[in-house]
Amino acid sequence: MAIFSDKDIVEGMMTGYLGIDDYHERGLTPNGYDLRISEILIRGQEEKIKEGVATIPPRTMFYVSTIERVRMPDDACAQLWLRTTWIRKGIIGAFGKIDAGFCGTLTLGAYNATDDPVEIPIGERFCQMVFEGLTSKSMKDYAERSGHYQNQTGVTLEAVNKK
Repeated sequence: MAIFSDKDIVEGMMTGYLGIDDYHERGLTPNGYDLRISEILIRGQEEKIKEGVATIPPRTMFYVSTIERVRMPDDACAQLWLRTTWIRKGIIGAFGKIDAGFCGTLTLGAYNATDDPVEIPIGERFCQMVFEGLTSKSMKDYAERSGHYQNQTGVTLEAVNKK
């Protein structure tokens, strides 16, 4: 299993092997791509914040949707890592992997672990996506196994596709 370099990511997009819609050059890192914030939903509030700055209250869970829509091939997955900028401000995130065959925006859960509000601008980079090659193609990709969130757009808290 190998982690993709910036060169691998760019070549993968150019050939259509990988998909990152709304790609922005600033997001490319030596070994990954930084995903940006499209909208934030603060737990307990009904309205999603889609512009300006979201102020996350102390000790509060919130959800982030990415601007980028990603499309994974059937022989690669990706790890998600919270950017250290946010960790230093007291934000904690628990992210999974992006499965082989997944397509859509991502919904990420995070928590303000401080006693102070934290301001998060819409459009800012939030987490890094690190691509990994699988040793072989999956027998069944994400869409075939569960696909609960396949083709989701925006903060999505309930399955889009129930199987």
